[in-house]
Amino acid sequence: MPRPSEAELKTALAAAARMRETDNDPLFIGKALLNCHYMNGLLEEVLNAAEAYLHSGMAEREHARLEKAIERAREAERRAARQEPPPLGL
Repeated sequence: MPRPSEAELKTALAAAARMRETDNDPLFIGKALLNCHYMNGLLEEVLNAAEAYLHSGMAEREHARLEKAIERAREAERRAARQEPPPLGL
């Protein structure tokens, strides 16, 4: 399935936001779309960081950027699931 155009995505996200704001989202389609869009942005950041890391000859700075991007995606997922962060293991 092709990706929506920028205009289509903007329209869909605006409709999803209206559904959530007016509490008219009985099948949670608006909630699901907004969450998927948010997570997609975080996972694109992970993909970009991974590509940069691999193309940099696996440089230390790019490795740290990749780890931070992965942690931001994991933290967002924990927040969405209302989970506590894992123990530090000290």
